[in-house]
Amino acid sequence: MSDTITFEDFSKIDLRIGTILEVNDFPKARIPAYQLTIDFGALGVKKSSAQITTLYSKKDLLDRQIVANINFSEKQIANFMSQCLVVGAVDAEKVILLSPEDKVPNGTPIR
Repeated sequence: MSDTITFEDFSKIDLRIGTILEVNDFPKARIPAYQLTIDFGALGVKKSSAQITTLYSKKDLLDRQIVANINFSEKQIANFMSQCLVVGAVDAEKVILLSPEDKVPNGTPIR
């Protein structure tokens, strides 16, 4: 378990629902990854690098709703600027994406 945090700490994390618009291979990544373009509705479109090639094909990801942290600082990964962090459950070196059970508007906050 990680260190205990306060509710104030948790409230700083901005988790939102987004829909994946585009999925590209990322050959320059050290660990196999995709480059994702994600629509967060009124919050705009953001890009992310995601190490999810083991369980998901590009076809599986296109138009899929996901959960992402959108208020991380941008991170340079090879020649790509990742603007958000797609979140998932990590199980034995696999990342299983978190997503809403039913379709919701892009940009919907997670509370």
